[in-house]
Amino acid sequence: MTYPNTQLMIGGQWQDAADGRTLAVVNPATGSEIGRVAHAGIADLDRALEAAQKGFEAWRDVSAAERSKTMRRAAALMRERAGEIAKILTQEQGKPLAEAKVEAMASADIIEWAAEEGLRVYGRIVQSRNLAVRQMVLKDPVGPVAAFTPWNFPINQAVRKIAVALATGCSIIVKAPEETPAAPAALVQAFIDAGLPPGVVGLVFGNPAEISEYLIAHPIIRKITFTGSTPVGKQLAALAGKHMKRVTMELGGHAPVIVAEDADVTLAVKAAGGAKFRNAGQVCISPTRFLVHESLRNDFAAALAKYAQGLKVGEGNSEGVQMGPLANSRRLTAMADFARDAVERGASIVAGGERIGEVGNFYAPTILNDVPLDAKVFNEEPFGPMAAIRPFNTMEEAIAEANRLPFGLAGYAFTSSLKNAHLLSQRLEVGMLWINQPAAPWPEMPFGGIKDSGYGSEGGPEALEAYLNTRSISIMNV
Repeated sequence: MTYPNTQLMIGGQWQDAADGRTLAVVNPATGSEIGRVAHAGIADLDRALEAAQKGFEAWRDVSAAERSKTMRRAAALMRERAGEIAKILTQEQGKPLAEAKVEAMASADIIEWAAEEGLRVYGRIVQSRNLAVRQMVLKDPVGPVAAFTPWNFPINQAVRKIAVALATGCSIIVKAPEETPAAPAALVQAFIDAGLPPGVVGLVFGNPAEISEYLIAHPIIRKITFTGSTPVGKQLAALAGKHMKRVTMELGGHAPVIVAEDADVTLAVKAAGGAKFRNAGQVCISPTRFLVHESLRNDFAAALAKYAQGLKVGEGNSEGVQMGPLANSRRLTAMADFARDAVERGASIVAGGERIGEVGNFYAPTILNDVPLDAKVFNEEPFGPMAAIRPFNTMEEAIAEANRLPFGLAGYAFTSSLKNAHLLSQRLEVGMLWINQPAAPWPEMPFGGIKDSGYGSEGGPEALEAYLNTRSISIMNV
């Protein structure tokens, strides 16, 4: 399939950057340039902002029911086009074709859920202390939104922001990833084809720092939503705070996995292994720190190593491939550094630990055992196909280690004990916890972290609140 070049979406029209600049898009499986993406400058951003303001003024006055219908049409188009969009996504991002199609299909579920939830943005009537007064609470859209999305899930992370913004009556400018531009462009095209008014959704690419600084500070933008690393998130949150902009931050994690003494090892390996190596471990909620009870540690490590060694690694569009390449050569260097540091500190490699081939960014699914607490991989998110295992003796010890780091995005646990499950649900400092299962980030559930992993939600009804102004109205009958 031919990979498309990607333009900017401004005012309902696809267009080149005003100065004609473009950036290369590279297939991470081959290292070859496959296309170009338009590079926005300040003049383009000004036009996008003007369009977003006009789009907001039109969209906020469309009824929730009509907005829902338009969004449902977009969801149907994403389902129809999922196969073709998946091929594009695999070319630019590298993930296996099956995973890419799941991502494209899941976007339709997210859009439909938000379309329905937008019908339930209710105000309320409050009983007045003066019977001549009618008191109301109104919920209004906050205004144009600036969204910043990452390359690892270029459809999923964009659609979570777009769908909720549209459901609440906001317009949105998405600064999507330059590494993976065509997939989010296909998502935006589905909304345009569904009948979205011009300017309600804009799409730009370019210099991330320049775009974020300009959009966040601009008076037209009233809400910021960002998915990415904790250091960048803190910078953007500080800038937003300077300008009194509302913010949702979904930042980095370092997800603990607690395998209790009474856990089903087969279930734990299958569920955690699948979650670990999905998208080559380049997942913000990927399980990374495996805390396994001493009595199960060796059996678990051997079983997880066998699972890892059985995965077929290769180009995402090849038959039977279960794990694709890393996004870029920097990730290969990072994986080698994590492995070397762990071994130097006493860990052992029981699977993987090396690059595969010389072409493309392929790294073997890697299992490290007996990893000490001072190893880099137990303190910094690896963001790759690497699982680090260390033993524990008591549940309190495991919980303390799980909570030791400043991250608090996701966590996993495996136990057959209701007592353990209850204790873990109360004590683990994470925004999302999955027990005896892989990650299940359904759109109706909150999606977000605590501590240094951010604040706010990009799922569940909680997500909509950040896009709404709550206003108090009191009317006296005279």
